[in-house]
Amino acid sequence: MASTTRTAARDDAHVDAHAGDIRGALGTIPADDSAPRAGLSAKLKTLLAIVGPGLIVMCGDNDAGAFSTYGQAGQNYGTRLLWTLLLLIPVLYVNQEMVLRLGAVTGVGHARLLIERFGKSWAALMVIYLLILNALTLVTEFIGITMAAGYLGVPKLVAVLLAAGVILAAAATGSFRRFERIAVALCAGSLLLIPLFLVSHPSGAAMARGFAEPGLPGGSGQMATVMLLIIGIVGTTVAPWQLFFQQSYVVDKRITPRFIRYEKVDLWIGIVIVVVGAAALMGATAAAFAGTRAAGHFTDAAGLAHGIAAHAGQVAGAVFAVALLDAAIIGAFAVSLSTAYAVGDTLGLKHSLHSGFRQAKGFYAIYAALIAVAAAIVLIPRAPLGLIIEGVQALAGVLLPAATVFLLMLCNDRAVLGPWVNRRGTNIFTSVVITVLIALSAVLTASVVFPGITGRQILVIVLGCLTAAVAGGGWTLFRSLRAQSSVDVDRRDRENWRMPPLNILSKPIMSIGRKVTLTVLGSYMAIAMVLVIVRIVQLAIGS
Repeated sequence: MASTTRTAARDDAHVDAHAGDIRGALGTIPADDSAPRAGLSAKLKTLLAIVGPGLIVMCGDNDAGAFSTYGQAGQNYGTRLLWTLLLLIPVLYVNQEMVLRLGAVTGVGHARLLIERFGKSWAALMVIYLLILNALTLVTEFIGITMAAGYLGVPKLVAVLLAAGVILAAAATGSFRRFERIAVALCAGSLLLIPLFLVSHPSGAAMARGFAEPGLPGGSGQMATVMLLIIGIVGTTVAPWQLFFQQSYVVDKRITPRFIRYEKVDLWIGIVIVVVGAAALMGATAAAFAGTRAAGHFTDAAGLAHGIAAHAGQVAGAVFAVALLDAAIIGAFAVSLSTAYAVGDTLGLKHSLHSGFRQAKGFYAIYAALIAVAAAIVLIPRAPLGLIIEGVQALAGVLLPAATVFLLMLCNDRAVLGPWVNRRGTNIFTSVVITVLIALSAVLTASVVFPGITGRQILVIVLGCLTAAVAGGGWTLFRSLRAQSSVDVDRRDRENWRMPPLNILSKPIMSIGRKVTLTVLGSYMAIAMVLVIVRIVQLAIGS
């Protein structure tokens, strides 16, 4: 009874912050507005008010790490890896559509649902992993900030302090609308990649072939290198923090099931910007380094800026640096908020951008601490920043499959989503995605622990993981989901259905198959994370 009372009290603590008018960057929807959107003008005004969560999470995905990864693909392999971007579109949409649906229907954050439906142990494990990963990801954002600022002639210390100040000030205003306006304005900066692409004059025919002809460039001798870069593209485009950020941000913006279809459009806008930006970056760097001595010898984002400047002029190099700076700040916004939301959910802290510092001290303290620690690490002389970047990709690969498994289970929990539970097609597709992610995760982890891994060994790992997943956990999970999906779900009047208060929901029954799947997945996560951290420490000591 005491536990129920505490849970109810925690629910009440967020009623004021997470209920009321939708006050977006580009419009407002009153809480009592129930009028139908009959005309194009009314629908457009509604969309403008809703736009934000999908746009920000996707633009935050094209962060400093993404600039390096896409730039490396362009510098080393030209336009021949563009096809990977097309494969990511359905994965991005399905994952993010599920979390935005969870946020709008349940009204609670992702970490909170994990606690209530899977227990504190699993939720704590996921949040701890997320905290470690996000802290390291923030360091990569500040690395990007220093590289961009250095190219523009701004001293490292000044750049880090100014960027940290902007990131902290934007969130701590106590106004959700003010924060979102700043974030959306920064998202518009992502469009700088389009003029950069145009002035670089990449070959249109080469771009078309890159999208239309999948392949592994470099021959058999470079298979391992190319495979790891492809996995890096997946890891930087589909990241675990996105799940926690998108759901909590949808809740914080007060979006309800009535506006889910508008939020899906917002998500598609973000996905288009991400894919167009990534393709533009690959095309610009491919054109800049084609036929030069630096082709095939990627160093870092600063090297990309100098190469673009040599090819297309100093203005183009400056545009690249400004776009990198913009992307790193958006990424820092999103990753910091993702962590603060998740920890706030876990500890029962009031966590909302509608609240000022005095009303949500713990939430803003977590946000500020992450920014301060990341900024401080970047300023440490001779800090192993290269190893941190490598570690971020590996740890993201470890966490992503587990995060997607939990997401899939939540989206098939009828007590949580009612008529909004997944359809059969979504379950089948997501199960396939999870199987592939587990295989890629194993390869990425193995490449960090065993740097000399060969292309043949990578192929063996992938085939082994795919076989094991299909024969074991994948089959069990698919059978369970198919059984649930086969029962008719009444999806009428979905727009008015919301999840009942969590404290009155019956706890889900964990089948033996589900317990085995989660245990195996949790064990893999723990072992893989330890191996990755040990390897990174060894490299740091030896360097």
